[in-house]
Amino acid sequence: MQRMIGWDAILSFGFGGLFQMLVLMVMFYYILLFFRGTRGVHILIGLALLTIFLNISTHFFHLTELNWLFRRLMLGLSLAILVIFQPEIRRALAELGRQPAFSGSAEDRSTVNSVVEAILMLAEHRIGALIAVEREIGMRAVQETGVKLDARVVPELLASIFFPHTPLHDGGVIIRGNRILAAGCVFPLSQQTELHKQLGTRHRAAIGMSEESDAVLIVVSEETGTISVCYRGRLSRGMDEARLRRFLSALLLKGRSGMSAWRRAREQLDLTPEGIAKSEQLAGSEQSGGG
Repeated sequence: MQRMIGWDAILSFGFGGLFQMLVLMVMFYYILLFFRGTRGVHILIGLALLTIFLNISTHFFHLTELNWLFRRLMLGLSLAILVIFQPEIRRALAELGRQPAFSGSAEDRSTVNSVVEAILMLAEHRIGALIAVEREIGMRAVQETGVKLDARVVPELLASIFFPHTPLHDGGVIIRGNRILAAGCVFPLSQQTELHKQLGTRHRAAIGMSEESDAVLIVVSEETGTISVCYRGRLSRGMDEARLRRFLSALLLKGRSGMSAWRRAREQLDLTPEGIAKSEQLAGSEQSGGG
């Protein structure tokens, strides 16, 4: 009898209800997939657990007044979510109209080689640098904070921008395709509080810029000459020439259409416990500097 009642309940729910449940499950899955690896995922999980706990508690203990109040507060919570997840929502909307900047041509490969050559030159002389290579999300607002150049990417020119005492050496450089768009740009700093004691200004700016766009960030420490790369808020240090070249080629050259950019990036980043420990050791050695 109970089985019949349970089956009748499922039939009364209807295929339309089952379809709606499937749509919601897929939607929640992609929301979690999008926020995975960002600081917003912990807030999202916390809000979800709190909502489920309060909803079950008020129903189980028949707390009618609290349940009524909880439902009214949900309206305000929806507005709070828009504020809390502003960077992630902005990035998601920007990706809807993204335009590819690299195609994998010989000219693009030459750009990657020029960037690598300039980075190695700066690292050898321990000259601090911050470079953002634009991918598919435009960075026009950040470009306007610097000086427009619109020059071809040449190793000597790119490296000379960061030489000490030059007017533009303190800011960041933005590259799109084979052009240096602007220099001396002000990148947004990451708001992750745990980074303030571990990283210098350049590294925090690289993480902040990568959190708001899909650009590839390259940082050279002026204290140690260490080369770091940042993508989607993930920072990896201690890059040598071979790893740097592979990393930039994997993300900037369109040669592997069957694999997502983030998956290609993870292949080149050392996210093993040993790699993370090495990165933390390098962070400790640069903690005293502006980095």
